[in-house]
Amino acid sequence: MHKIAVAKGDGIGPEIMDAVLSIFQAAGVPLEYETVEMGKWVFDKGFSNGMTPEAQQTIESLGILFKGPMETPKGKGVKSVNVTARKTWNTYANKRTFQTLHGVDTVFSKAGIPIDITIVRENIEDTYGGVEHLLTHDVALSRRFITRPGSMQVIRYAFEMARKKGARRITCGHKANIMKLTDGLFLDVFNEVAREYPDVKADDVIVDDLCMKLVSRPDLFDVIVLTNLQGDIVSDLCAGLIGGLGFAPSANIGDHISIFEAVHGTAPDIAGKNIANPTALLLSGFGMLRHLGLMQVAAVLENALLYTLESGLHTGDFGNKQDKPLSTTEFAAAIIGNIGKIPQHQPRPLLADQPPTPTHFKLAANPMLESAEALQEKVMGVDMFIESNLQPMMVAEKCLHHTGGIFQLITLSNRGTQVWPTGSSFTNLVNQYACRYESASGEPVSQSEVLELYSRLMQDFKICSTELLNQWGEKKGYSLAQGQ
Repeated sequence: MHKIAVAKGDGIGPEIMDAVLSIFQAAGVPLEYETVEMGKWVFDKGFSNGMTPEAQQTIESLGILFKGPMETPKGKGVKSVNVTARKTWNTYANKRTFQTLHGVDTVFSKAGIPIDITIVRENIEDTYGGVEHLLTHDVALSRRFITRPGSMQVIRYAFEMARKKGARRITCGHKANIMKLTDGLFLDVFNEVAREYPDVKADDVIVDDLCMKLVSRPDLFDVIVLTNLQGDIVSDLCAGLIGGLGFAPSANIGDHISIFEAVHGTAPDIAGKNIANPTALLLSGFGMLRHLGLMQVAAVLENALLYTLESGLHTGDFGNKQDKPLSTTEFAAAIIGNIGKIPQHQPRPLLADQPPTPTHFKLAANPMLESAEALQEKVMGVDMFIESNLQPMMVAEKCLHHTGGIFQLITLSNRGTQVWPTGSSFTNLVNQYACRYESASGEPVSQSEVLELYSRLMQDFKICSTELLNQWGEKKGYSLAQGQ
């Protein structure tokens, strides 16, 4: 008997969770549940991360969290409880499966185009670190973190999952043509891992082209792996292809803790009315059962759901509007009544149970993810981000006074576009410049020399931020400005 943590969520969360658990109970699913306190009402009690310490301890001891949709209070300076949970427990792979469901009409189902797409989204890094600063009253900065170890975790998971699924294709969606260092790193790792899986066809597509292809020929794709923000957007796009977020399950997979949840909203306007659709949470529950090795009961219940949908039974948010919609509890009861029945379309095979996905508890220390450095790191200069509303030539004149014979001023850029030593008067400016200083001798510089430059430059400007110009061998760890 497996024991899992359950957080019912906010808004419609308790209703749909109760519906799903009633289906599990009717099928004799061998699970025990421990309810934990998470969500908006926990924020309101003064817990800034949206969960009580007892809830965190319970989840970390059990390793599985089954959760309903949760709301983060707006305008209170607190982080999303959903993102906090995923990042705290390093659930690095967000797996979302989008399949045609007979009984859920879409433009593609009506055209006879089947959809079976699995999105694997990196779940920890990217702009979801939420590390942001106002550099000036006009300029906000968000730091985007893409790491080799983090990319390796999620991409290797995607390839392993694709191999087990028998996927015909795995695609990396990216924007490496523009973000050459961040998305470029993600794509490099994808290509590196792909060489270890010669039996899996691997390719890559620029993410905007990917979106166009998905809405025109979604049947061409199988498994797609993306960075966090792009994966968030593309996975919701795919939900739209199969009927909406109400039919989109979500699993957040980590080495130690995994979270299975509905990712749609809390729908406070219909909360308590017993009309919400529990399908997304139920589908997420099937993923959880398979993660726990309960393959047979997961297939039996999924077949019951598919049979119910094929029968035309539905809640008010989808289906034939001429038919009376079922309430949440009536829809759950219909699924329970169809346990043991086999759908006409795409029945799920009754596989034998398997050992649960292995997890490791009671870590003695935080795992450190670090790859080996192939070449020695050198600091070849620094970017000084300054606040100024002066024209580029006037900024450059001041910056040139502070090189100290150690540095040379290479370029000034504004919003990523070079404005000195060459540029255009048609380039609109904001009151924040990036001043790139490189070593005058071509030899590495020390951090103390960078600090001395900082001290000199601050006599003329407020310095908002700095970034070292790192280099490994001949590989530069920094981008050029547009037009440089």
